[in-house]
Amino acid sequence: MSKLVSYKRHRFPSQIIAHVVWLYFRFPLSLRLVEEMLVERGIVVSFETVRRWALKFGPAFARRLRRKTPSCRDIWQLDEVVITIAGQKHWLWRAVDQDGYVLNEIVQTRRATKAAKRLLKRLLKKQGVAPKRIITDKLASYGAAKREVMPDVEHRSHKGLNNRAENSHLPFRRRGRVMKGFRSPRYLQRFVSVFSAVRNLFVSPRSRRSPCATHLHRINAMAAWKVAANVAA
Repeated sequence: MSKLVSYKRHRFPSQIIAHVVWLYFRFPLSLRLVEEMLVERGIVVSFETVRRWALKFGPAFARRLRRKTPSCRDIWQLDEVVITIAGQKHWLWRAVDQDGYVLNEIVQTRRATKAAKRLLKRLLKKQGVAPKRIITDKLASYGAAKREVMPDVEHRSHKGLNNRAENSHLPFRRRGRVMKGFRSPRYLQRFVSVFSAVRNLFVSPRSRRSPCATHLHRINAMAAWKVAANVAA
């Protein structure tokens, strides 16, 4: 795990800062809504301060969150979604596993083989092991990239097979509407990396659907979040 998060030279206690960042990335709340929720608790923090804390501490927390152990039995589902930034189209390429856990995502200006190759290379570097198979829609760029980057991995390409990857865009799209868009590709990349790391932690896998298991998962997730934020009791 990376080094501890430092709150030096900040007027507010670490618990408040961590709670604010958690609210912002965990729920579809605007900066001003987070500000309003804090006022109800008697905490006066401007929406601009919320934004600065999210930018500064969000990536640090995300780096410290527990990661799923890679496995050669994993099945990767890949998909891309278009995002318009300042009138220009960009594509957010995303890979999830068979449980819907976001493995990696990257913002690119092209929807072509070069972009697909970049995603696959990042995935292999980060995961350290190739998957059992990859599943994509019928975009030809995936097949071309797979043949160059991981030629021995099974590839299934059919519209509808990668529903899990397509559905993984929905929480991000809902959040994007609340934020009313993104100012730059760099800001989008930074935000979505933290957003997905937090969602990976708090959303229980499909195999844990009973109320008791879900409750236990949430307790463990919050404990892990406090450790990542360096505010554990």
